[in-house]
Amino acid sequence: MGVEVTGPTNERFDEILTPEALQFVGTLQREFGERRLELLAKRAERQKAIDGGGTLDFLPETAGVRADDTWRVAEPAPGLVDRRVEITGPTDRKMTINALNSGAKVWLADLEDANTPLWNNMIEGQLSLRDALDRTIDFTDPKSGKTYALKPDEELATIVVRPRGWHMEEKHVTVDGKVMSGSLFDFGMYMFHSARRQLAKGKGPYFYLPKMESHLEARLWNDAFNFAQDALEIPRGTIRATVLIETIPAAFEMEEILYELRDHSAGLNAGRWDYLFSVIKKFRSRGEKFVLPERNAITMTAPFMRAYTELLVRTCHKRGAHAIGGMAAFIPSRKDEDVNRIAFEKVRADKTREAGDGFDGSWVAHPDLVPVCREIFDGVLGDKPNQRDRLREEVEVSAADLLSVDKTPGEITEAGLRNNIDVALRYLAAWLNGSGAVAIHNLMEDAATAEISRSQVWQWIYNGVKLPDGTLITRELVGALLDEELAKIQDELGDAYNSERYNQAVALFKEVTLADEYSEFLTTPAYVRFP
Repeated sequence: MGVEVTGPTNERFDEILTPEALQFVGTLQREFGERRLELLAKRAERQKAIDGGGTLDFLPETAGVRADDTWRVAEPAPGLVDRRVEITGPTDRKMTINALNSGAKVWLADLEDANTPLWNNMIEGQLSLRDALDRTIDFTDPKSGKTYALKPDEELATIVVRPRGWHMEEKHVTVDGKVMSGSLFDFGMYMFHSARRQLAKGKGPYFYLPKMESHLEARLWNDAFNFAQDALEIPRGTIRATVLIETIPAAFEMEEILYELRDHSAGLNAGRWDYLFSVIKKFRSRGEKFVLPERNAITMTAPFMRAYTELLVRTCHKRGAHAIGGMAAFIPSRKDEDVNRIAFEKVRADKTREAGDGFDGSWVAHPDLVPVCREIFDGVLGDKPNQRDRLREEVEVSAADLLSVDKTPGEITEAGLRNNIDVALRYLAAWLNGSGAVAIHNLMEDAATAEISRSQVWQWIYNGVKLPDGTLITRELVGALLDEELAKIQDELGDAYNSERYNQAVALFKEVTLADEYSEFLTTPAYVRFP
């Protein structure tokens, strides 16, 4: 068939890597692989233009799509009408059970940023999803002996799978000698094994689509959806996809993205942490005007972030689509009630703002936050499943509003620089050890956190940023602080400190932070380090 698998074969992997499934994903790769590469090349062209002094704006060539008030996306599919609380997390067996049982309306089953693309993780994730649909999944914690099992089907969250972004590859599979797209592999395997299982449950194959930068990338997904549905003899329009608006180029093409996916669209999500990463990345070399304050100082009330979320709600409801809010990453502490009190106040304020702005639901990272989010959205929605009828016609957002980065209050301190180094090191060490969702300082962090942290440090060095006392941020300063923060982590962890993993994390951090050339995604060089 021209499809070669070089990854190891573990227990039950043959249930996923069947000849028929491999033939199916191989056909997807042959059909769409070259277009994917062409669109990635267009990303590089756009970046070169921005580096040269260009900017972003609403596209003149698609003005007709934006001006046409007659089109709408498809009506919500079964299981996606009420989305007031969504929980996110990777697809290991324990998380699969806990997320489905959490009381959330939707589970974002993450094969992307809350996951690491170890071969075992990718295949075991597909097994977890299929077993959950077959109700054959269970888990016993080897340390505590606690057992986990699914509640009745009617109490479970709707599964929405997030495949890897267009930039990622699945290096363990080649098709006709070419490396397989990670996106098409994840999508294809889930469609092949679980689409009909979902239909038998009265729902369907639903997806969250990450990291897109243009409506042409959405068109590629839509064509892949139609091709897969035809090949599997499933009616077109069965698939539904929610697009994460988590890159600043995509913020200028929200209506066009909905239009391209309109028969398969389930709305848009404000992927705010990756959005921050994208803002830094796209304008990294453009000087002081695009230098943000330290990460923890940036809130959703910053003018450029406010413009982005307001436009997202307005765009979605204008077209009959759901608008889903951002992540509450707090992890409740079992030991410190003061930490919990302050954090819950912040979560409540965040979700209250989103519900008041017209979002139809929002994300949480921990089951303990599900009741908090649900209570707030219940207070706004009442008996209604969503507020898509709230059109927000008063909202007007310009290109200048979306690009008003320099209006963000806050500063860049040594503590903020140290925090970026500390969090990036901790996350990278865990990522290289196979964990993509990592508890750091009472927050559930995923790859976006490390991306923001390392990108800010690179940008501060490149643009000659100074700390409040006049100290210039240089490679030498960052190197010295890196050694100090690593020593603190070692002292804190004691016998649990894994010197091999942290040495790898330090090397990777230096590669993506201190190099002259900026690396588009840290997960790309990190993936090379995986077997």
